[in-house]
Amino acid sequence: MTRLSTLTRHWTPRAIVFLVLAVIGLVGTWTYNVIAIIERNDFLGDWFNNGPAVGSLTTDLLIMAVAGCAFIVIEGRRLGMKHLWAYIAFSGLTAIAFTFPLFLANRERALKRQAENMAPSVE
Repeated sequence: MTRLSTLTRHWTPRAIVFLVLAVIGLVGTWTYNVIAIIERNDFLGDWFNNGPAVGSLTTDLLIMAVAGCAFIVIEGRRLGMKHLWAYIAFSGLTAIAFTFPLFLANRERALKRQAENMAPSVE
């Protein structure tokens, strides 16, 4: 087996979709972060002082992030995935919109690997 096929063999179409979503999440969120940094905005002040709609969105996203982090830990442990802490830690440094789809992409790879290991071998 070549090195390239070793690196790519567990990438299912679903895993690739999740990986693409992770990249879109990273670029989408950090575009706004960079604009805020360049304009020297008080990012948290802008976020929390604009009224009920922003508060609603913040709460919505926070609850989703907490649920996503719980899913990462529970499902990741069930599948025997490693370095689960990194998805949660890096979500604070990048965005949950990046790390959660990235986890889902790697989850698909783990499921594919698990299915291949359970399939009877033809010899």
